[in-house]
Amino acid sequence: MLLSRSYGAWLVLFLLISPAFIAPSMSQLDSPWAAKKRNMREKVRKMFYHAYENYMKHAFPHDELKPLTKSFTDSLSELGNLKLQHLPRNYNGSALTLIESLSSLVIMGNNTEFERAVTWLSENLTFNIDARINLFECNIRVLGGLISAHILATDSTNRLVQGCYKNQLLNLAEDLGRRFLPAFDTPTGLPYAWVNLKYGVMEDETPETSTSGCGSLILEMGALSRLTSDPRYESAALRALRKLWSMRSSLNLLGTTLDVTTGEWIEYSSGIGAGVDSFYEYLCKAYILFGKEDYWRMFHSAYLAVQKYFRHGPWYHEADMRTGKATYWQLTSLQAFWPGLQVLVGDIGAANSSHREFFYVWKKFGVIPERYLLDHQMLHPTEKYYPLRPELAESTFYLYQATKDPWYIQVGESIVNSLNLYTKVKGGFASVRDVTTMQLEDHQHSFFLAETCKYLYLLFDDSFLVDRNYIFTTEGHPLPILSSWHERLPEAYIPTNWTYAKSEQQTRRASAMSRQVCPAIALRSGYGVQQVESACHIPDSRADHRCFSDEECGIDSSTCRRRSCSMAGYCGLWIQ
Repeated sequence: MLLSRSYGAWLVLFLLISPAFIAPSMSQLDSPWAAKKRNMREKVRKMFYHAYENYMKHAFPHDELKPLTKSFTDSLSELGNLKLQHLPRNYNGSALTLIESLSSLVIMGNNTEFERAVTWLSENLTFNIDARINLFECNIRVLGGLISAHILATDSTNRLVQGCYKNQLLNLAEDLGRRFLPAFDTPTGLPYAWVNLKYGVMEDETPETSTSGCGSLILEMGALSRLTSDPRYESAALRALRKLWSMRSSLNLLGTTLDVTTGEWIEYSSGIGAGVDSFYEYLCKAYILFGKEDYWRMFHSAYLAVQKYFRHGPWYHEADMRTGKATYWQLTSLQAFWPGLQVLVGDIGAANSSHREFFYVWKKFGVIPERYLLDHQMLHPTEKYYPLRPELAESTFYLYQATKDPWYIQVGESIVNSLNLYTKVKGGFASVRDVTTMQLEDHQHSFFLAETCKYLYLLFDDSFLVDRNYIFTTEGHPLPILSSWHERLPEAYIPTNWTYAKSEQQTRRASAMSRQVCPAIALRSGYGVQQVESACHIPDSRADHRCFSDEECGIDSSTCRRRSCSMAGYCGLWIQ
């Protein structure tokens, strides 16, 4: 159940930043895991630098690394450009992966390399190029990376040599933001998906865009307006977001694809995956970052609609925005961000349940395939790839911060081991073309350094977050939560939904997820009876476990997997 506003949205202020506040008595529980966390942190650090150094050696200043051939791709204009139309000539890249790596360098404590990168970008990067780029991808990767790095370069820790930084990254971000604005010049205020950085919107540009594409711009463009005192960027993004929300159905659902000139929907099927995912994320995080009530009201309504029309136990299928009727029963790898978002609003039980299912799929294949057909229990015939996506690592990080359950450390270890086993090559880390054969593809996406490595590192070492308030953009770039950016300060979230095992002689934290017990089971110890609440358990509809359909079966308490109804009419873990 969604927590009320006074409890939910501000969990992030404490969970991400103040682990000591959340779990002041965790030292005894954590101590056996301290050595493992240090070991895993160093493994992730080596992963990051293996990817980063190979990029710098073989691809820089081009956009992304091709690790198998140790070459490069100038991918900024290709991102989202499935037909590879209007590619620029004489384009030598915009150092995309370097920009994406800036905040990760800081989080890993490498201020020397951060300074070197900032200096190079300040002296060499330009956006005055004849290149048609995807607005959404450029916003979350380049604009977000520059803004976050500017904030990190100017904070109180003085990471840069005194006097060597004079807002060059902010100047670059402002120049890029100005080049975005022509995309918003439409009858609806919804931006074109594509804009030429030098010439604006091209003649006969396609009016088709996604819900994510025009509804996930507010964090970066809002932050740019706050830093520059120029309201145009936030105003443009907010106008688009409000127009998009006005197009929702009577069920508070939005489609996936729309026309920016007419404001009409093209694709009515919707879900929490590709095409819509970051729309939900940015409504919640915009409220956290800017404190505007409108964002919370929109998110609250949208979240409840998702739970009502998309959720099926721990899974989320897709549905028609007009009727709520299920359309596609499929898991997509991008959906794995959802448990992390649920942590931000305090819906920990539901986050635990869904996360377990995603990790089950990860273990089954070694990585998460791009698309898995739930109704047929099989891979999508063409979308069998895994492009080093970060979403499962991201949700694992959030859930560990919320629960301090060491089971999530084990999940992170499994993810790290899989990445090193299946995707590491001499020239970096390669995407998986087919999860059934683990055949590799010659591409190391920039988000592997911006997100995948970052969230795994923070899972094992969150010292960067101590005594700081940050949210992370959908590309993993940290933005500080500042009172000066708020219309009004939020109410603090007081954590009350943790699981404790109590006795007369001691009070200590217990984890139902790792101890795998049902709420009805009383654990006996030398200190008497301890009741342990299971975060994932949902009982069967009937006490005798009889059933006529799967909907009458709950979530198993020990495995956190969905139970199903057998042909004999009993609930159980029949599907393996």
